[in-house]
Amino acid sequence: MDSALAKIVEESGLETTKAQYILDKFQSYFAIAAEWEAKAKTIVVTDASQTADMQMARVGRLFLRDKRIAVEKARKTLKEQALREGKAIDGIANVLKALIAPIEEYLEQQEKFVERKLAAEQEAKRKEIERRMEEERIAKEKAEAEERERIRLENERLKAEAAQREEQARIEREKQEQLLAQERAKAAAEKKAIEDKARLEREKAEKAAKAEREKQAKLLAEQKAEAERKEREAAAEKKRLEELLKNQVECPYCHKTFQLA
Repeated sequence: MDSALAKIVEESGLETTKAQYILDKFQSYFAIAAEWEAKAKTIVVTDASQTADMQMARVGRLFLRDKRIAVEKARKTLKEQALREGKAIDGIANVLKALIAPIEEYLEQQEKFVERKLAAEQEAKRKEIERRMEEERIAKEKAEAEERERIRLENERLKAEAAQREEQARIEREKQEQLLAQERAKAAAEKKAIEDKARLEREKAEKAAKAEREKQAKLLAEQKAEAERKEREAAAEKKRLEELLKNQVECPYCHKTFQLA
């Protein structure tokens, strides 16, 4: 146990005095732990009648608990001291660094004057290049924006002109359609007038033809009636003559005809 503790302290890299102080604080606890590790193995309770062994176990447990608590207190005490030492060391170091750092920085500036000058010149050049690039970028973006605006306005103008042409074409189409409609209406009216005139003339001709047909039919009927009348009269006359001839006699001597009563 002692060798294990010594190894831990040795590997920590602590200063000899501090290392020995820590060993002195904890070494006795290693001895107690080793002693009770051996004693604890001799206490084996297997029956309820082993009251003495159980009592010994209780005494040992409470004793070791006190030592464990003492170890924890020692740890905290040492750590608090170490923290206070660390804070003091940090404070002193910070004060010294605050004193030394500005001097070191000033001397570094003097030492690296040429490097700083070159770096400043390079930085100035870099900023100048960036400034020019930024100006070029802004000018390019402005030119592109102006070109886009010009194209937009041109497109709007072309669209307006196209819309105007389309509107004019629409008006012209409407005029042409109106003219065609008027011409169709006029042609339809003229056609209707011609058709009406032709119809009237046809009706007139048909009427005249009908009248003529009726006249001819009437004339034919009259002529037929007259012919029939004449035929009847001729037939009657023929019959009368035949009747007369039946009652006539011819003189054989003078050849005169005489009517018999």
